[in-house]
Amino acid sequence: MPAAAVLFDFGGTLDSNGTSWLERFYPIYLRYGLQATRESFAKVFYLSDDTLARRHRLDAAALEETLRHQTRDVLTFIAPERLDLSERIVSDFLAESRTHFGRCRPVLDRLHRELPLGIVSNFYGNLAAVLRGEDLEHYFRVVVDSTAVGCIKPEPAIFRRALEALGTPPENTWMVGDSLERDMRGAERVGMPHAWLRGGARAAGCCPSGRVLASLDSLPDLLAAASETPAA
Repeated sequence: MPAAAVLFDFGGTLDSNGTSWLERFYPIYLRYGLQATRESFAKVFYLSDDTLARRHRLDAAALEETLRHQTRDVLTFIAPERLDLSERIVSDFLAESRTHFGRCRPVLDRLHRELPLGIVSNFYGNLAAVLRGEDLEHYFRVVVDSTAVGCIKPEPAIFRRALEALGTPPENTWMVGDSLERDMRGAERVGMPHAWLRGGARAAGCCPSGRVLASLDSLPDLLAAASETPAA
């Protein structure tokens, strides 16, 4: 069935090529001398991530401010004597993100002329402000931020919010994301076709109805091919 719309995840999808924030942040911290195992870092990172919107007023925060809160909280939990690292960590992460935004703009330029686009993200309530600050907001007809709507991926309700806003049926609204559990399994539960962005890391499919993308650059061709494939 031809694609009627495309929904994207944000973190790990539009700001990197299939790599989560945890996996992006950890090597940056190590580069600046933080002594922590991946297990101990992950525990502190998710503690910060899960409660960030409760500890800080983020509703109008742009990406740089959001990252600054995240890194300072992680350092406060795991290495309070190294708060001086925060600005360097933020600078490196932000530069990486903006490089990826630049790489995905041609894809978004092409797709948004042909299809309505949206975002469904587990975020902090300020995703619209982040997109505005990075000059990405104009690409997306709907932005569903988990903190703002009170439900999270992979819950079906968060995907349905986006589908209702777009006015498109699940069976021809694609979900593109980097998380197997949150993005792919969530989309599968509501009957949406989905593409797993893995950056070439894995060759196997995520599930019988899913596709795998090595890069967002290949998304337009995937959508075109899927539209030409007869329904089973």
